[in-house]
Amino acid sequence: MIAYTLRRLAQGVPTLFVVITLSFFLMRLAPGGPFDLERPLPPAAMENLRRVYGLDRPLPVQFGRYLAALATGDLGPSFSFRDLSVADLFARGLPVSLTLGALALALALTLGLGLGTLAAYWRGGLADRLVGLAASLSLSLPGFVVAPLLQIAFGLTLRWLPLSGWEGGAPSHLVLPVITLALPQVGAIARLTRTALAETLRAQHIRTLRAMGVPPWRIARHALRAALLPVVAVLGPLAAALLTGSVVVETIFGLPGIGRYFVDGALNRDYTLVMGTVVLVAVLVLLFNLLADLLSALLDPRLRLGA
Repeated sequence: MIAYTLRRLAQGVPTLFVVITLSFFLMRLAPGGPFDLERPLPPAAMENLRRVYGLDRPLPVQFGRYLAALATGDLGPSFSFRDLSVADLFARGLPVSLTLGALALALALTLGLGLGTLAAYWRGGLADRLVGLAASLSLSLPGFVVAPLLQIAFGLTLRWLPLSGWEGGAPSHLVLPVITLALPQVGAIARLTRTALAETLRAQHIRTLRAMGVPPWRIARHALRAALLPVVAVLGPLAAALLTGSVVVETIFGLPGIGRYFVDGALNRDYTLVMGTVVLVAVLVLLFNLLADLLSALLDPRLRLGA
């Protein structure tokens, strides 16, 4: 298992390097810069700023210096948030984004697995059709449509929950963002679970267990474990989708997560903040995929044996 983990980690290093390289040069080659304000600075002041931040060097030199700093864990200073480093901003925003993503993932797995199991056991019936309809609706509605609808319904009309903000990290401020972020993934997991479990329940070994008089709860446990494999396989991309989708959700609901910092950095041409966000998201995506692969290997030893 250790060799399998190390092999998967080694495969992710080239991917991370390509992401960093493309993001760095695309950011630098795009028009505009971090100090191009509405009121232009004098040429001498602009030149001093560029020299202080090393932006007067050739691009290959800048890239080499960035990689050297990144190897030591230094993400650099923020150009738009003065007196703060990118690491300082992430220390503030990352707990919010991870909390939001973890709660959304837990909600999506709970509802998706439950609804998919219900549809699989009553396939072709009313429950199956209702779950299919609900899954299609959840997949077709983007977050920027769902979020305002939830704000109007539960914030303005019923006044049950706050519209936006993060006052002291109150749990009530996370309810609507978590639902918005989790809703599309509920439909995806429900469909996948329904398909995998329905196929497993029709398998020959399940029919053999029924013929032998094995209790239904033991058959259900065996079938669910087999059906979980495709669901676990998509946990990595699913967690990545929740993390990247939080950019829109955090902006709409005014949450101080890394998504809002990324948007602010992109608007202000904050090179280091945008690059730091890209690197952080890329690392998290690779880790999520690695964890999903390890869980899949635990459920199916043939994967880690190369079968």
